[in-house]
Amino acid sequence: MKLITKYSLTIIAILMAPYALAEGSSSDEIAKYRELLADGNPAELWEMRGEELWKKKASPNNVSLEQCDLGKGPGVLKGAYVELPRYFKDVNKVMDLEQRLIFCRTSIQGISYDQAVSTAFGSVGNPSDIEALVAYIAAESKGMKMAVSIKHPKEREAYEIGKSFFYYRAGTHDFSCATCHSSDKKRIRLQDLSNLLNKKDAQKTYTTWPAYRVSQGEVRTMQHRLSDCLRQQRFPEPRYASTTITALIMFMAKNAEGGVFDAPALKR
Repeated sequence: MKLITKYSLTIIAILMAPYALAEGSSSDEIAKYRELLADGNPAELWEMRGEELWKKKASPNNVSLEQCDLGKGPGVLKGAYVELPRYFKDVNKVMDLEQRLIFCRTSIQGISYDQAVSTAFGSVGNPSDIEALVAYIAAESKGMKMAVSIKHPKEREAYEIGKSFFYYRAGTHDFSCATCHSSDKKRIRLQDLSNLLNKKDAQKTYTTWPAYRVSQGEVRTMQHRLSDCLRQQRFPEPRYASTTITALIMFMAKNAEGGVFDAPALKR
């Protein structure tokens, strides 16, 4: 009953948003709109499903993911997300959470790679296990500070690749990530654009993903957010959980160092 009440209020807030935006500055009103929704974030439902998936035994090996090592030891979730991406010795590469989950689902549970990535991003009637798992695991780091390491040579390499990609211009519009996110006080329509080179902005942005997107009715991960950004830049669609996207996440996560993690959050 408590959940029903909370999400009923969420729906009311969504319906009232256009009227709220008509009254005052768009930035202030969007902030009020998000505040109205804060007590009824549907991401909690994804977290609950993610916990079930983490603990559920799956075929063909009939084991759960509780032996998956996300960098803190097998099964340890507290503080794992705020230290990702990171170097994993067992695969000799840097992985973000979504890449690591693919690895654990294939190596521990024995499912095929195609099965593991078949529904990377969910839609109505076709939920994504990955998004639910990410919501659950990320929530276990809520309140902790971002602390991504670039001490290992491969971590440093990933950071530098991500930084280079951030400035890389291409596509029909000759855009880069930096086109929108390297200076202050930019916006697209009603949306303020964060300056990811500004520590405060980088912290505020990175620490609120994954997030439940009201406009899509789904929890979205950082992989999805960046894929969508590249689509808007008119770049070719990136392969899910690609090394390049993980490198860009590494760059962003390191820039957000010290920020207090507060996700899954809620976005418009």
